[in-house]
Order: sequence, then C-alpha cells, then structure tokens
Amino acid sequence: MKSVQDESGALKSAKTEDAVLPAIVEIPKGQSIFEELKAYQGKKQRFYLPPKYKLLISSGFALIWLVACVYISLPWIRDLSVIFGAPLAWTITTGIAFIPGLANAFIISGLFADRRPEFIPDRSRLQPISILIAAYNEEATIHETLKSIADQDYPDKIEVIVVDDGSKDNTVDEVRKFSELMAGSQDRIKLKLKSLEKNGGKANALNEALSLATHDLVITLDADSYLYKDGLINLTTYLLNSSSDTAAVAGTVMVRNSRINWITKLQEWDYFHGIAVVKRIQSLYQGTLVAQGSFSIYKKKVLEEVGGWTNTMGEDIVLTWHLHKKDYKVRYAETAMIFTNVPETYKQFFRQRKRWARGLIEAFKQHPRVLFHIRQNSPFIWYNALFPFLDTVFAFVFIPGLLAAVIWQNYAIVSIMTLTLYPLAFLINGIMFYKQKKIFKKMGLKVRHNAFGFTAYMFTYQFLMVPATIAGYAAETLNLKKSWGTK
Repeated sequence: MKSVQDESGALKSAKTEDAVLPAIVEIPKGQSIFEELKAYQGKKQRFYLPPKYKLLISSGFALIWLVACVYISLPWIRDLSVIFGAPLAWTITTGIAFIPGLANAFIISGLFADRRPEFIPDRSRLQPISILIAAYNEEATIHETLKSIADQDYPDKIEVIVVDDGSKDNTVDEVRKFSELMAGSQDRIKLKLKSLEKNGGKANALNEALSLATHDLVITLDADSYLYKDGLINLTTYLLNSSSDTAAVAGTVMVRNSRINWITKLQEWDYFHGIAVVKRIQSLYQGTLVAQGSFSIYKKKVLEEVGGWTNTMGEDIVLTWHLHKKDYKVRYAETAMIFTNVPETYKQFFRQRKRWARGLIEAFKQHPRVLFHIRQNSPFIWYNALFPFLDTVFAFVFIPGLLAAVIWQNYAIVSIMTLTLYPLAFLINGIMFYKQKKIFKKMGLKVRHNAFGFTAYMFTYQFLMVPATIAGYAAETLNLKKSWGTK
C-alpha cells in the first residue's frame, strides 16, 4: 500500500539545499501544469449529471444500504436487547454500525458520481491577491513559507500581510530579513508586517491583516506551510471560474513532515485520504464545510459583509458556516496544494484535534440555523451534528466491547460480524487512493510506499483521535477556558 511522498524525498528548487522542505514534492519535468490541464480539457467530455440528481442517487443508495444493514443486524439487536433492553440495544447498533455505514455508503456513491470540472488557468484573467498570514512563534518556518510565495509564478501583484501575534521568539526579525532580501521585487510582491504587542488569537490577527488588505481576493496561509508549484494560480483560477455566489474555495493541504515518526505517518494518510476526499465530496454538492485557514481564498467583500473571523477556537469552520448561512457556496480545489507541518507528538496531536472538536461545537452554537436551512450539503452538516454521539458510543461502548471480546471472549457487542466491516473500509480506501493518485499524477507528484502508515491509519487512528474529540466536545459544552495550545 502506498501513501503520499515522492521517491526522492526532496524538493528540487534553487538554493534550498539546507531547508526543511516537504518530502512529498517533486517538480515535474516536461509539460507544465497548464499544458497538462489543457490536454485534459481537450478530451471528450462525459455525460453531465447535475449535483441535485447525484445527491438523490447517493442518498437512495445509502438508504438502501442502511435498510439492508438493519435487516442483517436484527439477530444481533435481539441478543443485545436481552442484555441491555431494546432502546439501548438500538442506540448501540445505530452508533456502532448504522450511521457509520450510512455515511460510508453515501461517500462511496459520491466518489463514483464525482466528475469535477477542470479549469484551464488563464493568466490574463488572474487578479491581484492579498495573502494574510497570522504568525505566532514561527521563527523556524516563516522564512520558508514566505520563500514559497516568492517562488510562485503568479502573473499579477501579490500583497503579503504578516501579522505577528505577540510572538516571544524572533519571528518578526525573520520576516524583516526576508523583506530585505525581497527589496528588489517590490513591484511584484509587496510585504507588509504588523506586530501586535499582546497575543490575541488567530482570528484577531487575521482580522488585523484583513484591515490592511487592498485587493479584492484574499488568501489565508499558515506560517508553517509551503506552497506547491502553481498553488496560487490554481486556487485563484478555481474561484474566478466558479459561480458568482461562490464566496470561498478551500485549497488542498498535505503533510510536509510525514517522515518524522509514527504519528506524522498516520496523519499523512488522514490528510491524503480522509480530509481531502471528504472535502472533494462536499464540494460535489457545492458546500465544503471548512475553508481551512491554512490555505483558502475568499472574496474580500464577503469577508467584510460577515464581519471577518470571530474569536473562536475554530475560526475557520465558524466563518465557513456563516457563509453557508448567507447562502454562499464554498468549493474545493484539489489542484491547489500546500504542505504543512503536522503535530509530531501525541500530546500536540491531542491538543490540535481537541481544538478542532471545540471548533465544531462552536460552529453549531454560533450558527444553529444551518441545521434547518436545507441545502445540498445538509447531509454533511447533519452528520457532523452526530459526531459527539458517534464518538461517545465508540469510546464507551465499542472499545469496552472490543476488550471484552479479546480478553474474555464475550462477543455481545463486538463479534466476528464486526470483521465484515473491513471489506467496506478497504473498498472506500481503495477508491480514495485511486482518485487521489490521479490528482497527484496530474500535478507531477509521485506517491511513496508507506505500508506502516496505511495499516496504522486503518486500524488505530480512530482510537487515537476519539479521546481528543470527546475532550473537545466536553470543554466547549462546559465553556472551559480556551487556549491555542498546539505548539
């Protein structure tokens, strides 16, 4: 089984031999991205089915799958009812099998129905962009992030606005050093720096940067990320070619430090399979749920209309749901890529996923009406609303049931039938891999062997993540003190 890295493990770029660069990236030889996309566009177009009909087909397939699962599980439910009573038995089977199965069936059918539009980058149509970077203690990475922007072959003006959010290290000095290096390129790239005396959080820093932006298109970028070739062109092209009611487009985020240790190898698969593919399917129904702050593009006038980012743990998901509430569309560009550093210890990973879980609850608290505002992406919002229930059942029912089966051979909750779920999981991952590999090939990227990462991702990732998500749900429900806490 493979995962996402190139065989050489190095980015071939001038004067970067000593830099810590994404091991996945390999600059393509021969055709440019533009030529490849043009050739792809020139192929015979397949039959087009509107998203609403794809949604009906996927929903129908998922419901048929659910009915079949319930029918097959009736003996299991009867046995559980003897032990726990019928209401609890149905609750257990719904949380362990029925809802996850329904979601997986919906995703599988969506992957088969996905025929995403291809946009040929037209350099003459591109517009000036403002890139907002909120930085806090990023002296080790900010230089390479800024360099990746400077290396982009973007044909129009780029305004880079770095807001130092009260860093305690030399982040400001690193930005100034880079500014001096770029002194001769101010006609193409203009770098602005604003230093805040006190740490006020990412949302506040982004709003400060937004107030300084002078262009109509705004891109947010994390200070520890590395833009891949044509990332800015492809992201901007996708927004400019989308419908007028599209307010934002999320880029594709991949793992930059995946070779560090076991936890980064697992996250490599999460970003490559889980996050990227779910965003892809959500975009199929014109409603990506998170335009992540690490790499997304927005229309500035829409950001100003909704008041920018709110001071929350999940400022990006809260903003995205505000856009959905306003009936704007949010899409996903799979060919606009960056590589970001992910947590390298379980403690850091726990804090990050806890923060993400808090962000989800914040989004529902800030914009509860999205649950009742019917749109094509409503099934994903409803499914997200069930995450606390599903994770709680997994932690307090499935895991004890698994231990009972392994240690005491008690198969009341987890039995041999549980193994029948794995063929479906392998099918989903196989389709995801096929889809993602095609994108990587198109972008001139290669995939590397990472059997350990895939195996661990399949069998252990949920066990590692659930404690963090439950802690996040509880912390936000109880309104506990908020802190970024991922460094």
